[in-house]
Amino acid sequence: QVQLQESGGGSAQAGGSLRLSCVWSGYTASTYAMGWFRQAPGKEREGVAAIGTDGSTSYADSVKGRFTISKDNAKSTLYLEMNSLKPEDTAMYYCATDLALEMTATQALSDPYYGMDYWGKGTLVTISS
Repeated sequence: QVQLQESGGGSAQAGGSLRLSCVWSGYTASTYAMGWFRQAPGKEREGVAAIGTDGSTSYADSVKGRFTISKDNAKSTLYLEMNSLKPEDTAMYYCATDLALEMTATQALSDPYYGMDYWGKGTLVTISS
């Protein structure tokens, strides 16, 4: 059974940094696409960053140059390094994965609600100005 567990959320000042982690179990994540999504209060869920089955990465325009997605297969962990944080980054952040044999990072972010097969429960990030 695929399970995803996020951690690393919390509070930070604008301009600060946080690193989110997502530990997976129950499948071989090195084979499949994985991504980070977020949902702010009263807003739609959006894709933040993803790694495709081909190793490609993709980022939302709003986080390009500030966030970095990476994966450590030995530790079964997906990361999201977040720098130069802004109050508008405040949201619940979710880790997700899809078991499609081929999925690019762009495809992984294309449907923030139904595009991925499995989701974690989320970790809350709050950025103050």
